[in-house]
Amino acid sequence: MLKRLICSGFITLACLGNSLAAQGGDLPAPLVKGSLTQGAMLIGQLPNAQKVVFAERELKRNAEGYFVFGIGRDAEAQQQLKWLDKQGKWQQLDFTVSQRDYKIDKIEGVEQKYVAPPKEVLERISSDAAMVREARAKESDLTAFMAPVYRPAQGRISGVYGSQRYFNGTPKRPHFGLDIANKTGTPIYAPLPGRVVFAHPDLYYSGGTVIIDHGHGISSTYIHMHKVLVDEGEMIKTGERIGQIGATGRVTGPHLDWRFNWFNTRLDPQLMMIDTLASETNTND
Repeated sequence: MLKRLICSGFITLACLGNSLAAQGGDLPAPLVKGSLTQGAMLIGQLPNAQKVVFAERELKRNAEGYFVFGIGRDAEAQQQLKWLDKQGKWQQLDFTVSQRDYKIDKIEGVEQKYVAPPKEVLERISSDAAMVREARAKESDLTAFMAPVYRPAQGRISGVYGSQRYFNGTPKRPHFGLDIANKTGTPIYAPLPGRVVFAHPDLYYSGGTVIIDHGHGISSTYIHMHKVLVDEGEMIKTGERIGQIGATGRVTGPHLDWRFNWFNTRLDPQLMMIDTLASETNTND
């Protein structure tokens, strides 16, 4: 059983084995936690492997052999995980991920400058995007991705992962987050521990933005914040307040847009979330 997951923002690994195996359900070995569907984060364990590869990327492993990877929104049904065993032979797991149907959202009343931005802000948009990509490209040794993921804010779920959005009739990229709507100033809490790798009060599209690194390429993002209450480099515990819900950037009303990434692969926070407010857990003391 888990006696304690959080210790100064890190995971106590000695207690994880039974808990992760229990959460894995009917997952095929060596996978131990996650869902076999588009948008999922999957955790596996191969303590004796020399190398583990998914989607042509070698996966970082910790001392106990745990690793993590993500399945994208439009990932094909047939997937393969490969590893080099201790005898130097390649092994593989072929598995199937379920294909999802995504909703269409039509949103009117968005300011025209956000639907078709004027030329004078294109450089700013490009600079913003480069900073976010750099933050999400980190592959630290943290293992916070193994902790439970709680709800970061109170409010109504107003937007879901994968939906295709039309702003004023113009089709845009799919939505890659979970939207939680509430009044401006509503607290946002860290849903799991990690290190703040990006904190900015006003990006063009996303307004107040925070990115937290959870290790091995897994990061979470919080956008449209009214106030950012953390600094880059800061270690964050589950339940710690990191900001306030706002209506900054491209929005029609105050809400938190909460996202997860495995490097550039967009993941669905709702697949990971335990529907308990992070501040109500006992992991932040």
